[in-house]
Amino acid sequence: MSAAQHCPQCGTEMPAGVVGGLCPACVVRFSFADSSDDVAALAALEEARVPAAAPAPPLRVLGGYELLEEIARGGMGVVYKARQRRLNRLVAVKMILAGQLAGPARVRRFRAEAEAAATLQHPNIVAIHEVGEHEGQPYFSMDYIEGPNLSKLVREGPLPAARAARYVKVIAEAIQYAHERGVLHRDLKPGNVLIDPLDQPRITDFGLAKRLVSTSDQAPTCPRPALPEPSRAENWRGESSDFTLSGQVLGSPNFMPPEQAAGRIRDIGPASDVYGLGAILYHLLTARPPFVGETVHATVQQVVEAEPPAPNLLNPAVPRDLETVCLKCLQKEPSKRYASARDLAEELGRFLKGEPIRARPVSRTEKAWRWCRRNPALTTALFALLAVLAAGLAGILWQWRQAQHNAAQERAEAAIARAQTLAARESLYAADINLAQQALAANNLRQALDLLNKHIPKPGELDLRGFEWRYLWQQCQGDELFSFPGHKGIASSLAFSPDGELLATGGYDKTVRIWDLASHRSVATLTNSASPLGDFSSGLDWVLQRNAGNVDSVAFSPSGLMLAEASGDEVRLWDTRSWRPLRALPD
Repeated sequence: MSAAQHCPQCGTEMPAGVVGGLCPACVVRFSFADSSDDVAALAALEEARVPAAAPAPPLRVLGGYELLEEIARGGMGVVYKARQRRLNRLVAVKMILAGQLAGPARVRRFRAEAEAAATLQHPNIVAIHEVGEHEGQPYFSMDYIEGPNLSKLVREGPLPAARAARYVKVIAEAIQYAHERGVLHRDLKPGNVLIDPLDQPRITDFGLAKRLVSTSDQAPTCPRPALPEPSRAENWRGESSDFTLSGQVLGSPNFMPPEQAAGRIRDIGPASDVYGLGAILYHLLTARPPFVGETVHATVQQVVEAEPPAPNLLNPAVPRDLETVCLKCLQKEPSKRYASARDLAEELGRFLKGEPIRARPVSRTEKAWRWCRRNPALTTALFALLAVLAAGLAGILWQWRQAQHNAAQERAEAAIARAQTLAARESLYAADINLAQQALAANNLRQALDLLNKHIPKPGELDLRGFEWRYLWQQCQGDELFSFPGHKGIASSLAFSPDGELLATGGYDKTVRIWDLASHRSVATLTNSASPLGDFSSGLDWVLQRNAGNVDSVAFSPSGLMLAEASGDEVRLWDTRSWRPLRALPD
């Protein structure tokens, strides 16, 4: 007696004889789902919430096949590793996940996958061997590939750039082969590419495949012969089918092109598969899809509206040329991608050979323009905000310039006023210094000090005082005992007698005057004369006449009995008792 079978979705025990089917509760849940929702995405979400059912027991018979173990499960089907008994070979058998309870639309889609793949005989496309039905359970068998898919291959990290480019180049050549035979895959992703033991990629899962019709072909047939390669001028469209509804989102949101994510069925064509190839390359280079959202809706919104992060930001080891190729495939507008999968394969071939690629990186200006086209309302609001900011900035700049002009004018006027004030102060200073000199010459120290004090600067004022002010100030300091007027001009020298009773002064008026300090009276005036020495007067006022010049200096001897007077180039000695000349000492 065989072991009881359980529903792969919820784990409920199933009746015997149902292979890979769903329980009635799950069938009802899928039957009442919104027709606009992707059945594949709904099944994937159900699978995430419910633990996976235990794999089918070995040696389960399905027609001429023995089912050995479950090897893959998707939103619509389940794949088993099986042995074909008649030929005794290992194959893969795919069945509808809902089993015998699958609806007509699912059955037609399942058969369409088998038929599309069966028309393709390419070494890098998993070949279909047989399409059949067993007890109401549709199935088909295909090559069994012993190896991981690309999604599992990058779980440990990104692939080297050359290896990733080689894989995608081979896949692109196989997809070009499919396009030439009128088959569009529409669900290219890393999980649908297997790597065989020879390290060759093999494309599988044509569950969303669509037959293409070129507008240049007026009478397509099915199965159709090889179609010409689509060019940029051709408009490719899909054949209508009763299970592909306009506006319906089909495929894996992380890897589907924007036109497919937005439900624009008429825009889906070979360029859509080129996008899928670019998404696979992106995943291999960065170990993550181009777009990742918290929900299916968020992911689809990113696919339609956002730009993917540059691969080099996620993996600095990605070469610039390969990044350019990848991002060209992921352009939002199909016309800006590579025109065909062959063009992409040739571009990757140039990269692998170290030759220059033909694509060029998208400039920042182009990126900004594309963003504006995708977000017209936000762009309008931003431009309006920028206009307001520009007007405000212009007003601020005008006011700032005006304030600068006014400040400069005020500074100029202040400078003129300061210059005028300074000129007036300098004029008053010069006049007061002149009066101070006259007052000091008249022995009126108080008046001189009053005049000089008027020009002591206050805090913040410019100090106009020169050396003459300081000289006069020093002359006016201290307590005055008395003054000795008499010299005509400058007094050049003076000397006190050793006993402190006499003061001798010499001046530029060619005279030496002797003063009695006690009486403040002049004792003698010694004047140069043109007559020779020896002709003198008698009394207290002795006159010495000579032809010398101004008196340079005078000095008393230590005993006080002689006075020396230097004038020009000679020195004369005087007797301080009689004030007669003693002798002249020529130089």
